[in-house]
Amino acid sequence: MTPRCTRPRRTALALATAVATAALLGTGLSTGASAQPQAGSTGAAPLAAAPVLLSDAERTSLIRQAQADASGTAREIGLGSQEKLVVKDVVKDADGTVYTRYERTYAGLPVLGGDLVVHTSRTGRTQGVTRATEAAIEVDTLTPRITAAKAEKQAVTLARAAGSENTTADQAPRKVIWAADGTPVLAYETVVGGFQEDGTPNELHVITDATTGEKLYEYQGVVNGVGRTLYSGTVTLSTTRSGSTYQLYDTTRGGHRTYNLARATSGTGTLFTDADDVWGTGTASSSSSDQTAAADAAYGAQVTWDFYKNVFGRNGIRNNGTAAYSRVHYGNNYINAFWSDSCFCMTYGDGAGNVKPLTSLDVAGHEMSHGLTSYTAGLRYSGESGGLNEATSDIFGTGVEFYANNASDPGDYLIGEKIDINGNGTPLRYMDRPSKDGASADYWSSGVGNRDVHYSSGVANHFFYLLAEGSGAKTINGVSYNSPTYDGSRITGIGRDKALQIWYKALTTYMTSTTNYKGARTATLNAAAALYGSGSTEYNTVAAAWTAVNVT
Repeated sequence: MTPRCTRPRRTALALATAVATAALLGTGLSTGASAQPQAGSTGAAPLAAAPVLLSDAERTSLIRQAQADASGTAREIGLGSQEKLVVKDVVKDADGTVYTRYERTYAGLPVLGGDLVVHTSRTGRTQGVTRATEAAIEVDTLTPRITAAKAEKQAVTLARAAGSENTTADQAPRKVIWAADGTPVLAYETVVGGFQEDGTPNELHVITDATTGEKLYEYQGVVNGVGRTLYSGTVTLSTTRSGSTYQLYDTTRGGHRTYNLARATSGTGTLFTDADDVWGTGTASSSSSDQTAAADAAYGAQVTWDFYKNVFGRNGIRNNGTAAYSRVHYGNNYINAFWSDSCFCMTYGDGAGNVKPLTSLDVAGHEMSHGLTSYTAGLRYSGESGGLNEATSDIFGTGVEFYANNASDPGDYLIGEKIDINGNGTPLRYMDRPSKDGASADYWSSGVGNRDVHYSSGVANHFFYLLAEGSGAKTINGVSYNSPTYDGSRITGIGRDKALQIWYKALTTYMTSTTNYKGARTATLNAAAALYGSGSTEYNTVAAAWTAVNVT
């Protein structure tokens, strides 16, 4: 499993997607989620370096060809005889450039931190390679000196020390090559299950040196994170009629379904059904069969699907036309939400008193975007790369909120402002001045990677706000902002649409699992150069915005 979260103070956020045929109405404004313009669309021709929407057949063909050519590609880019490439994803630009993302194996073992992206011109010429590590993959022996049992014991002990309950390894430790930090070594990866201290499922990944027994790395795989909705008013939902009932099943967006866990903490749950296709009441209820939370989750899923498809030409999180699914009413008084790769689903708790479900629009966009990061750059959920992972979800969750153009939840640069996790009406995070939450970093420093990823994310969130909107005081959709800079510089933003395009291209074509803040600066400059030209206003503003958050 690999879930991701959006919370500080043991609180998080989650993901979903939608499917169907019939429409649903409730109270307030009616908002369709599919008639939105493409970000940055002004009637101009598409950017040559912008991604295009691939059909299932086109994507499958590109992946099949890349895998068939993988041995030759490995030799061409200088990999050793024991190394093999496994295609993970393919992105194609309007000008025909193809970016193929690979995982790597060595002597049949997965290489963690060995991922790379090969850039190929429309004529098939290799133009460059983006690598998670420049180190040659080679180890002296493939025979461990410590037992798998010792590695497992270490991992379980670490999980228990962090407050995990019902703690056991999900499976026997697997042998891997750890290449994410320094010299590659033979290692064990152990995944510990059970539950974290706040009730979130536990998926603690622990990497142990198979020669010395030293712990090399650990990260949490679960990232925390409609109808008549609680947060978005009355909206149009895409549902499916089955006999005399309707299902929260959206066949128009990859088959997204919304399930009711009814306070359970495992399983898929029961698909929501209704007799009249009007879902929820628009008010909170502590009932475990309440449809309002389900309506919010389904709406968030369909808007997020449309955002990625219409703005970036991406056909679902995995870019394969298949939707994730959503689960609501997880646990009892569970103040969290999370994304999990293993179920490919988003899960939402109902909050304090079971009356504040974490199903707001930016939360849905945030959690689904953890899935996007997992299936693209795969940013490790720890250190600076973990902060970038969290910031990516905040950035795209914000993009989803603006894209929806919903009068009940206008777009803003506040994260989780609707769900009141803090209990005092304040947002979870602020992008214009992250430190306003009392813990997040406004600027980069050498120790920023030691912070919780929900706080180290502030550096990238601040960068994105400056890039999009600029520095100083302003009011957007009724919200006042006042964004400072590290060096006292004044930044004029290039607009949210362009900023989103730059971040998406950087994530999908220039970032890898080990990218840190310095690497993110390089990746976004590369993306800006490809999209708008080296030396363009957009390129120069990217550079200035990073400098303004002390990333040079």
